[in-house]
Amino acid sequence: MEYVVGRGLTLKELPADERPREKMRLRGPGAVSNAELLAILLNTGTQGETVTALAQRILAEGGGLRGLRGQDHYALMGIHGLGEAKASKVLAALELGRRIAALAPEDRQQVKTPEDLATLFTPFLAALDHEELRVALLDTKHRVERVVTVYQGSVNAAQVRVAEVFKEAVRANCPAIAIAHNHPSGDPTPSAADIALTAELAKASELLNIDLIDHLIVGDGRWISLRRMGLGFSSR
Repeated sequence: MEYVVGRGLTLKELPADERPREKMRLRGPGAVSNAELLAILLNTGTQGETVTALAQRILAEGGGLRGLRGQDHYALMGIHGLGEAKASKVLAALELGRRIAALAPEDRQQVKTPEDLATLFTPFLAALDHEELRVALLDTKHRVERVVTVYQGSVNAAQVRVAEVFKEAVRANCPAIAIAHNHPSGDPTPSAADIALTAELAKASELLNIDLIDHLIVGDGRWISLRRMGLGFSSR
């Protein structure tokens, strides 16, 4: 397609592989970059500048998310391409983020059973047409801090690096994690590779002193807890 100079490009006018909305729908919000999330909010670019390019420039000029968070409405409008409407959208999104971060710990979802994890993971994993591995970072009472996408593609012991699975938990000093991945075939039955991966991660969790509470496999309308089945986890 040709980029038209003289008006902003909407997200629908971008090539399919550059559309943040489609990427988020297919892969989940954890797979979308900060600039792509901002592009979804902005919706259109400026004269001769695509919306994704505009979002990248705003982050660069604004000092990243941390810098934007500290700016008021008029400061944001001082960034070329942010008029009153777009600045208001950005401020609203930042304020929502602040309010979510300020929630008391008891307001966060707590994981007590595999069913709790299924509620957390299945809405995002069940509809995917490719495999993804996601990690829920948990506090000492197994309340969800956040969920990160670690792998997209083949999820097995040969492909997944243990360090990547635990990286964010180590950075955030989280004492526990839970993981889940999907089977696009719709059948959540664990494969030998799934069990081997679970055993490898469970062994690493003991060394790192980060509790791996469960590994869920999500299919089409069904899911399986490897912890409940006693697969890959040593008995306690």
